[in-house]
Amino acid sequence: MGKLLIDEEISENLDPGSSMRSIRTNSSRSRMNGAEQVVEFVIGNELFAVDLFDTREVITTPEVTPIPNAPCFITGMIDLRGVITTIIDLRVMMNITHESTGKKRSRVIVLDKTVSEKMIGILVDDVHSVTTYTKEDIDQDAHSSHESHRDIIGVIRKKRKDSRGKEKSVLVIWLDIKKMIKKIEKDL
Repeated sequence: MGKLLIDEEISENLDPGSSMRSIRTNSSRSRMNGAEQVVEFVIGNELFAVDLFDTREVITTPEVTPIPNAPCFITGMIDLRGVITTIIDLRVMMNITHESTGKKRSRVIVLDKTVSEKMIGILVDDVHSVTTYTKEDIDQDAHSSHESHRDIIGVIRKKRKDSRGKEKSVLVIWLDIKKMIKKIEKDL
């Protein structure tokens, strides 16, 4: 089971009132109560999420050493506290061409060992939050990856208030990161 560590700068973006202690202690309990916890992040202008249990930590983007003759979605590798970690650019891997219009603060989400035997980090434009959703907030039927090649677990309906206080719905695409990594594992 993954345990998410977040550096101080990222913790500013977390939902108010959530602390790392409550995230760690409530994560297994939330899954049993029918709730799902995800790490939300931005690529381009879209919100995506991965299961909290598939992540190990979030770090600021370090200097990456390129790997010769690697596929274009592999940015390179880093030395993460003595462990060589391969960095995958999700923007390139998912063929997202539009750039982020907001403030871009690239981050690396280091994946848990349950995702791959090798240490892997995914490069994203920014990490937004760690959020808990109920089953009612998630549409898993129409978009699930076991029925298609899209690598999507579901679509999350997130309610937000705009600048005028009017409630609007935003969609968050919940990626099946285990399936995505399994498809490219031979290239790592």
